[in-house]
Amino acid sequence: MSEQQDWNALSDDQFRAVFRSWVEANCPAHLRFMRKQRPVFDEVSEWYHKLADKGWLSPLWPQEYGGMGLDAAKHIVYVEEWARLGCPRIPDHGIGLTGPLLIQYGTQAQKDFFLPRILSGEHVWCQGYSEPNAGSDLASLRTSARRDGDDFIVNGQKIWTTLAHCANWILLLVRTSTDEAKRQKGITVLLVDMTTAGCTVRPIPNLRNEADFCEVFFDNVRVPAANVVGEIDQGWALAKAVLGHERIFLGAPSRPEYAIKRLERLAQDRGAFDDPGFVARYAKLRLDLYDLSAAFERFARVLRAGGVLGADVSVLKIFCSELYQRITEEMLTVAGEEARLWDDLHTGAGDVDAMNLYLDSRAPTIFGGSNEIQKGVLAKGVLGLPSSF
Repeated sequence: MSEQQDWNALSDDQFRAVFRSWVEANCPAHLRFMRKQRPVFDEVSEWYHKLADKGWLSPLWPQEYGGMGLDAAKHIVYVEEWARLGCPRIPDHGIGLTGPLLIQYGTQAQKDFFLPRILSGEHVWCQGYSEPNAGSDLASLRTSARRDGDDFIVNGQKIWTTLAHCANWILLLVRTSTDEAKRQKGITVLLVDMTTAGCTVRPIPNLRNEADFCEVFFDNVRVPAANVVGEIDQGWALAKAVLGHERIFLGAPSRPEYAIKRLERLAQDRGAFDDPGFVARYAKLRLDLYDLSAAFERFARVLRAGGVLGADVSVLKIFCSELYQRITEEMLTVAGEEARLWDDLHTGAGDVDAMNLYLDSRAPTIFGGSNEIQKGVLAKGVLGLPSSF
């Protein structure tokens, strides 16, 4: 049965202790610190349902909808402990995107129908935003939705759709009008059942030969008009609103922290700490990680105090993703000729998935708004430089 209490009434340390104790006792050991960064629903459904039964699946949803109702401070603790304890990432588009969107903008009928099915795992969601010619420049999207009586007819293509091959619903941005002067106008949010005729998913294998991403094609897909969220042609503001909370967590130091521990394990086993050159490079990585953690904490304090993050938070994502790459590159340097191996490298202190982490580190500089886009945000929003486009 779902547990409800005012978690925000606890101190951060008290909540951390409660959360840590329950997770350590309930998160299945075989799912902790998974080699696979984005497991599909069936691989982690056991953990998903344990969280849902406890009422801890959706930390930011209000308790009236089955969530924990955490404030920003407690949510940061939740995310930090999740990473520290090695909990597997669950398919979370329903929890992190669709759910909050419906809670804020959905009709009562939409809330009553969709929210319980997200919590039960009956509906597994993916996010249909990016297109072949509309990724970082999302306002250029062209997937169309034409009104036909009580339905919309959807045609077009989405790409880089994470875990679409294991989802049965998609949160879709479509163009419902081309008459507006600004490209951000005329965009609408639709909730689309992916089992509908005309919806086709094609996985895209990544460097690790895993199908994290997919292409999704829409060929005269009929969607009830009742599945529009908010107002027709006004979906741009909704899309931006539900992405706002992502910005700080894209720069959380958890991935670099995990990687540097593996680097240390490998370096100790291979005798790299006897090399002054390695020690100097390692010291720089370690100091950069301290700086990243301090920067993350500075932005976290703003949220804890009830503040709003500015454009400068983009520096976290850039710093974090580039540091993650540098750590994993050093790991391959230490591995030497073994770096070519896909299999884990054995050490006296445990295995190190060196090549797996190196390949995983390629993606974060692209997803969530590429680092080039983030630098543009900093240039305009912090330095006040003119736009170059």
